[in-house]
Amino acid sequence: MDFNVKKLAADAGTFLSRAVQFTEEKFGQAEKTELDAHLENLLAKAETTKLWTDKIMKQTEVLLQPNPNARIEEFVYEKLDRKAPSRLNNQEQLSQYMMDAGNEFGPGTAYGNALIKCGETQKRIGGAHRELVQTGAINFLTPLRNFIEGDYKTISRERKLLQNKRLDLDAAKTRLKKARVAEARASVLPDFQSAEPRNYVLNSVCVCIVFNAAQMWTDEVTRAEQEVRITQSEFDRQAEITRLLLEGISSTHAHHLRCLNDFVEAQMTYYAQCYQYMLDLQKQLGSFPSTFASNNNQSPLTTMQSVSLPSISASAPLPAASNSVVTSGFSELKAASGNRKARVLYDYDAANSSELSLLADEVITVYSVLGMDSDWLMGERGNQKGKVPITYLELVN
Repeated sequence: MDFNVKKLAADAGTFLSRAVQFTEEKFGQAEKTELDAHLENLLAKAETTKLWTDKIMKQTEVLLQPNPNARIEEFVYEKLDRKAPSRLNNQEQLSQYMMDAGNEFGPGTAYGNALIKCGETQKRIGGAHRELVQTGAINFLTPLRNFIEGDYKTISRERKLLQNKRLDLDAAKTRLKKARVAEARASVLPDFQSAEPRNYVLNSVCVCIVFNAAQMWTDEVTRAEQEVRITQSEFDRQAEITRLLLEGISSTHAHHLRCLNDFVEAQMTYYAQCYQYMLDLQKQLGSFPSTFASNNNQSPLTTMQSVSLPSISASAPLPAASNSVVTSGFSELKAASGNRKARVLYDYDAANSSELSLLADEVITVYSVLGMDSDWLMGERGNQKGKVPITYLELVN
């Protein structure tokens, strides 16, 4: 193996010089070149972005896959560049148990039939959750991971290089400072005059030695000044490269914001699907004969039959569940041909030109239109008109 001894020695010398400079700075024995405030702020912003991106990414992985063993297995397969084996998620596993139990008890029995229907619904929810996991991984987790494993690693590498260039610069400044002090001391000639004639030759030799030493330190100062100029130039160039990379953090925030919107939309779709699936299941379970439900006054079927839940359009966001969705006032309004005043409970952004955007706490006029979906009314605000979701309204007496 061919070793470059000179390069190895130079690298060792540079490393030692940096180590000495770093140690002296820690003990307050050497001056340190400070970065400008703008660059310091960019470095702090990058560090904060990395910290919270890493936490959000890991917690999102926990949310989408609660099983830690499954997460570890998926991580190993990903590192091996292999596809992880398909497995049932929690909802699909529950679905399998319910359907097996329903078939065991008998599909003709009320309990067996209910278990089968619940199992089918859990299977649909499991499929929706699988879509959420896939969408979240592609549209949200992957961009965050790319930043941590790609962009931020590049920033860290350039930042470390900037630190090394800064140590080289400060070490060169320290050598220049020491060389100037030594030069100043050597330039002061001591008094070698003696009354003894036999010492004149000795005095002359001493003067020559001192002069040569002064000249040596002058040359050392010249070399040190040249080294400072070179290291200053390299430091400035690396600082500019690092600054340009760090200024890209703002673009990273904008990109992650778009990814976050995609993830929220995927969650909204998932929860709307789950609500609709459970609403359909509640209607199916509520259709069982009352004689079965009467066997136990506290049974879940009796409770579910006594609850009136609204239907909801999958295209409309779901408001808080604490508000009544379909009241008797809305039913009367749909049956009549008049109009009523309604207060808006939540902000609503129209999905298309046929809908009307809403602001919380404003009062609008609403009325029913023949053939319109049961979850919507026609709303008016001045000259503006469009469909509005009932779930966002409260009739004003």
